[in-house]
Amino acid sequence: MPRVTVYSTASCPICVKAKNLLNKWDIDYSEVAIDTGDSGLKEFRDATQGARTVPQILIDGKLIGGFSDLTELHMDGDLDELMKQDCET
Repeated sequence: MPRVTVYSTASCPICVKAKNLLNKWDIDYSEVAIDTGDSGLKEFRDATQGARTVPQILIDGKLIGGFSDLTELHMDGDLDELMKQDCET
């Protein structure tokens, strides 16, 4: 099961960029579309403490933020460390 969850909408170009980066970095993720039904929107609100923008990205249930936060984690080398953490335990 993917450890990364991406909350997105179909019309969000930044969501597409975030998913493309995850694919480029070979990081599996599950996507929850918040614009296709109430269940996705409710899950989004609960998981992100009421965030209002997409994409919102969680790793192991922990909110890391959006596209800018994802790229910053990667540039700082922290994303690799996050992805390694539970694989080693």
